[in-house]
Amino acid sequence: MITPVLMAKLLIVPSMLLLLTLVGRYYGPALAGLLSALPVFAGPVLFILALEQGNAFAAEAAHGTLLAIVAILVFSLTYAWLALNAGVVLSLLSSYATYSLTAYLLQFVRLPIELCFAAVIGLLLCAQWGFPKVATQQAFSAPTGPFDLLLRMVLGASLVLGVTYFAPIFGSRMSGIIAMFPLMTTVLVGFSHHHSGGVFAIALLRGMVYGYFSFAIFCFLLSLSLPNFSLVVSFLIAVPGVLAGQLIARYFLMRRKTA
Repeated sequence: MITPVLMAKLLIVPSMLLLLTLVGRYYGPALAGLLSALPVFAGPVLFILALEQGNAFAAEAAHGTLLAIVAILVFSLTYAWLALNAGVVLSLLSSYATYSLTAYLLQFVRLPIELCFAAVIGLLLCAQWGFPKVATQQAFSAPTGPFDLLLRMVLGASLVLGVTYFAPIFGSRMSGIIAMFPLMTTVLVGFSHHHSGGVFAIALLRGMVYGYFSFAIFCFLLSLSLPNFSLVVSFLIAVPGVLAGQLIARYFLMRRKTA
């Protein structure tokens, strides 16, 4: 039986992946990277977890998703340095290895949400110095085909279904960490690296870092509000945090351009 929740699992994230693919094709890596770090994947996952498992479960999952930004940064830095000389497959496999190790260790972190948020923001502020210094003006030179887009959409829906289905087995914290699995990063960076080269991939990863500010604020506010408010009210509190994070990201982008 097809329910509204099942329809949401199947359609929301694939639709966003399609949108981000088109943005990357026509507007370049910086904007595509910035938008891809918005909670277009983890946001729907956390919403569905709250519907199916309760607000307390989703609040702890949001805490895990916030921590998982650290694993994504490790993934991104690993890929960026390897992309200078290596191909897509080696870059992805090595990045998955460092991501998996980091994600495994993060499940044992039991610090208060406030300290985790401060630590993540600090790492995001410092992350730009860890990327290779390359030009960021390279254009997208080869459009993707229908198969590429279809693959991204299928992978997106599959991961949503997987995380929400196995959430009772994974538990709240690990479900939140897995919700930050770098699927969107993989499909955007992997295909972009293949079509336009390592420099484009590095530029895209740099853009993603700025977008994670809003993502961190979203997870922080959601984790604090879900135990105290309804699901709808909690998201109404957290979503404006995304807008605030985007303003912060825009400030740093403008500052970087004028430096």
